[in-house]
Formats: sequence, structure tokens, C-alpha cells
Amino acid sequence: MTENSERLMLVRAGFERVHVEHDWYDGPRKGIADVQGTPHYFEAIHDHWHPDDPYDDEYLVWPIDEASLSLEREQSAIVADWYKRLAEGTATTGFPGDGGVDRRYDELQALLGPRREAPADARRLVAEWKTPAEDRYDVEAPAYMVRWRQER
Repeated sequence: MTENSERLMLVRAGFERVHVEHDWYDGPRKGIADVQGTPHYFEAIHDHWHPDDPYDDEYLVWPIDEASLSLEREQSAIVADWYKRLAEGTATTGFPGDGGVDRRYDELQALLGPRREAPADARRLVAEWKTPAEDRYDVEAPAYMVRWRQER
């Protein structure tokens, strides 16, 4: 099965696009993904994933505006490019998220940081994640997808 046919099957099953990954700990913890076709920030309710915790798949979600999404994609592309260069052995500086490594990344971090805070009216949803491809750090977007349902 090709990646595109697998992705199409997931879309038909209700899985949606993940636009940006901010944090990963044994699975996506923070980022941006579609919720009913509209981009939203998502943030895991628990800081760390644990296989015995039945509530580890619960997330807060809230809408993101187009201008912020564009800036988020720009910052994500900086990280994806760094991972690509790291794999090729050509990365000559530290990870951009460490601060002081990439000026534009730092500018975007300052602009976007406050927007990434969950508002009081954030929705609580349960996520199911599927990965139809292996390259998590594609410049366009993470390869995995998500399907949301109402909290328990």
C-alpha cells in the first residue's frame, strides 16, 4: 500500500491533518491539527505519556488564526530543515529551539509563545493518532494524523 492510499483511507476514517508539532513525548503532546477541518492548537492535558494512564489521550484544543498558522509553519520549517541537515551530517549549529541558535526562530518564539497558551474556553477532546509514513519531520507537516472525539 502506498503512503497516499493509506493517507486517503485514514481521511475516509475521519483522521485529519496535523500541521505543526511543538512537543513529542512518546507521542504528540502539543502542536496544531485540524479539528473538524479547521486548524486548532492542541495540548495534552498530562505532561508525560504513560501506558497505564487511560486519560493520556485527552487534549485541550482551541482555534488558531491564519496569520498565526503561517508563522507557526515558518517556525516548523526551520526545525524540519535542521533535522534534515542533522540527518545529512551538515547541521553546524545546535537545535534552533535551544535559543540563541537561529535568530528568526527566536523571533517567532517570542511572537507565538502567548498564543500557545490554552484559553479558559478551550475544548477538551480525546485524540487517536495514526502514522501513515515514517518521516515525522517533513518540511510541509508531520506525517501522522489525528482523529478527535468528545472527552470521556
